[in-house]
Amino acid sequence: MCCSGFLKIMMFVFNGAIFLAGAGILGIGIWVKVDSDSLMGILDNLEDAPSELSNLAYVSYVLIGVGAVLLIIGFLGCCGAVKESRCMLLTFFSIVLIIFLIEVAGAVILFVFQDVAKELLDNLETEVRESIQKNYGELESLTSLWNTTMEEFKCCGYRNYTDFDGSPFFNQHEGGVYPTTCCNATITEGACNTDEANRSMIDGCFDTLLKLIEENAVIIAAVILAIAALEIAAMVVSMILYNDIGNKA
Repeated sequence: MCCSGFLKIMMFVFNGAIFLAGAGILGIGIWVKVDSDSLMGILDNLEDAPSELSNLAYVSYVLIGVGAVLLIIGFLGCCGAVKESRCMLLTFFSIVLIIFLIEVAGAVILFVFQDVAKELLDNLETEVRESIQKNYGELESLTSLWNTTMEEFKCCGYRNYTDFDGSPFFNQHEGGVYPTTCCNATITEGACNTDEANRSMIDGCFDTLLKLIEENAVIIAAVILAIAALEIAAMVVSMILYNDIGNKA
C-alpha cells in the first residue's frame, strides 16, 4: 500500500513536470507564430527565394502541437494513477513512448537546422538587397514589413545600413537618409545620414535573426531533451504501477 502510494506521488511529480513543460512549449510555439509574420511577409516578396523557406512557417505549428500533446499526456498520466486504471496507464505508456522517440529526433533536427538556416539566409542576400534597393520607400507593403521587422528586432537592413543605398527612400532625401532604426537614437544628431549610420553600426537583420534562431534552437532542444528524461522516468513508474495494480487484482 505504501509502495502504491509512493508510485502515485511519483506519477504526479513526473506528469506535473511534463504538463508544465508542455505549457512552456505551447507558449513558445504561439510566440514564434506571432513574431514570424513580419519575417515571412518579407520572404514572400522575394521572387527567387528557396522553396525550403516555406517550411519555416510550420515550426510554430509543430511546437504548438507538441505542447498540446504534452498537456494531454500529463493529464492522462495523473488520471491513470488516481483511478488505478491499467488501461489508461498502458495508453499513457504507449503515447509517451511514441512522443519520446519523436522528441529525440526533433532535438537532433533542431541542432542540424542551425547550419541549414544560416545557409538559406546566406543564399538570400543578393535577392533581399535587390528587393530593398528597388522597392523600399516605393512599395508600401514591403516598406511597412521592413519597418515592422527592423523595429521589432532592433536591426537595420539585411546586412547593414548600406543595403538601403540607392533605394527610393534613400533617394527621396537630399544627401541620402536611412530608416531611423539604422541609427542609435542616443548618439544620433539630426537625420540618420551616412555618417550617423556608420557611427551607430546597428546589426543587420540577418545576424539578428540567425542569432535568434541559434539561441532558441538550443533552448528548445534542451527543453525537449529534459522532457525526454522526465518521460523515461514516467514510463518506468507507470509500468511499475501498472504491474502493482495487476498484482492486487
